[in-house]
Amino acid sequence: MTDKIQTPIADFDWDAYEKGETAGSKSREEQTKIYDETLKTAKENEIVTGKVKSISKREVRVDIGMKSDAIIPVSEFRYNPDLKVGDEVDVYVDALEDRNGQLSLSHKKACETRSWDRVNQALENNEIIKGYVKSRTKGGMIVDVFGMDAFLPGSQIDVRPIRDYDIFVDKTMEFKVVKINQEYKNVVVSHKALIEAELEAQKKEIISKLEKGQVLEGKVKNITNYGVFVDLGGVDGLVHITDLSWGRVSDPHEVVELDQDIKVVIIDFDNEKKRIALGLKQLLPHPWDSLSEDVKVGDKIKGKVVVMTDYGAFVEVQPGVEGLIHVSEMSWSQHLRSAQDFLKVGDDVECVVLTIDRDERKMSLGLKQLRPDPWENIEEKYAIGSKHTARVRNFTNFGVFVEIEEGVDGLIHISDLSWTKKIKHPSEFTSIGNEIEVQVLEIDKDNRRLSLGHKQLEDNPWNDFENVFTLGSIHKGTITDMVDKGALVSLAQGVEGFATPKHLVKEDGTQAQKGETLDFKVIEFNKDSKRIIVSHSRIAEDANRAERRAERAQRAPRKEAAVEGAPAIEKTTLGDLESLQALKEQLKSEGK
Repeated sequence: MTDKIQTPIADFDWDAYEKGETAGSKSREEQTKIYDETLKTAKENEIVTGKVKSISKREVRVDIGMKSDAIIPVSEFRYNPDLKVGDEVDVYVDALEDRNGQLSLSHKKACETRSWDRVNQALENNEIIKGYVKSRTKGGMIVDVFGMDAFLPGSQIDVRPIRDYDIFVDKTMEFKVVKINQEYKNVVVSHKALIEAELEAQKKEIISKLEKGQVLEGKVKNITNYGVFVDLGGVDGLVHITDLSWGRVSDPHEVVELDQDIKVVIIDFDNEKKRIALGLKQLLPHPWDSLSEDVKVGDKIKGKVVVMTDYGAFVEVQPGVEGLIHVSEMSWSQHLRSAQDFLKVGDDVECVVLTIDRDERKMSLGLKQLRPDPWENIEEKYAIGSKHTARVRNFTNFGVFVEIEEGVDGLIHISDLSWTKKIKHPSEFTSIGNEIEVQVLEIDKDNRRLSLGHKQLEDNPWNDFENVFTLGSIHKGTITDMVDKGALVSLAQGVEGFATPKHLVKEDGTQAQKGETLDFKVIEFNKDSKRIIVSHSRIAEDANRAERRAERAQRAPRKEAAVEGAPAIEKTTLGDLESLQALKEQLKSEGK
């Protein structure tokens, strides 16, 4: 049998056949294109879904439909201990080809990105989400939401203050996302926000039924230094510290304690601001109503100092009943002082009732009334002319205020400090706090003032000065001070004189200066005004005038001698000169 001869394919690729390639009628490029179309496409920095191909102790192999699988550390799946081969997982494409030419994926980044997008969506839509409370942290709790950590502040856990955070750990709760920091990827959630929305409706209903004077039962929710917050069953009210008790309350814990059930009365409320003012003391009788009718003005009463101010002290004479001791009623002294100089909080005192007003519930008390008023017998104790020791309290330009005893003050006028010294200001004579001897000059009982003198303790030396500093007498003096119109000159026996500038010119024509000791002539003496006017230049002027008079007296005999002859004139002239010199020496001696 003859075999049929086959005709060879005209375009058969013998070279490819020899190499074992049997592509048939399709070219390599076509087959490559067909193969590529069967693969999935992915881009870097996007999230895709992959399938777990294998799991080892260290690695998880994931297929996302690319030419090769990716290796992901098993640590990225630690939150999912039940992971198995064939499970689909989200992965983040870090790189289609890393530096080793491998596909790089991350399951952790995919979870974080999905979670971040989910959290932002929840905030935008005001969505209620669930979260798992992982642990406590400073100021609040750490909550796992969508696989990422969020912060739950302590103030956002509940509408009521939370004292034990640990009871919320390991619990799954509902939250609202209230704040997101895009830069730092921080998320803040709140459970309180869910409760507040429900309570708001309850508050409106409760407040709409409230009336002033209504008595309600509530539970102490919070205690602050200014008052107590009470839960009235969905709405809070405040009992201010002043409304806790009729007596003084320094700490609300003294009256109530947390979670205590109490009855309160509504004092006021604000529909718009949802504020409710409550009172506790208003449910009790006012202590003034129980104050005995026997208490009247002038009675002595005991109490305890509860409050101190600069102007006085509040004394509680019985619980809830207080009286004020004004600082002016603490001492007979008229010097301004603070109440703290006499009393302090906690002191037990006895005082006198000065005024009492039961309608206004006010009482004024006094301490000084327990001691005799020193002005009652002032004329006997401090009679005019009597001498005493006083303490300097204050200065004015016109005198010194002194206190002889507590409550007895007096004034020493500046003119009554010294007989001889010219005092510009009392501080030149004495100092505050010093003791000074005084004599009573006048008594003003109505104004509770004494007129006192210091110089009156000594005899008036001007009676003697009148015989010492006679007109024309010359004395040594020291210039102690230069003033506008002249100089003050210190003379003997502590007396002070005054010299005008023209009386301070020295013999050489210069002006005398402070500190110089010179001879001064008394040219005026006034005992009534206690004034002595002296002059240094007058001494030389008087001497010069005396010399001129002597010369004139000598010239008259010389003229008469000229008539008789020349020799007589010469003899008389020599004699006259000797006499004039003797007279000048005598004047100088008398002047000294």
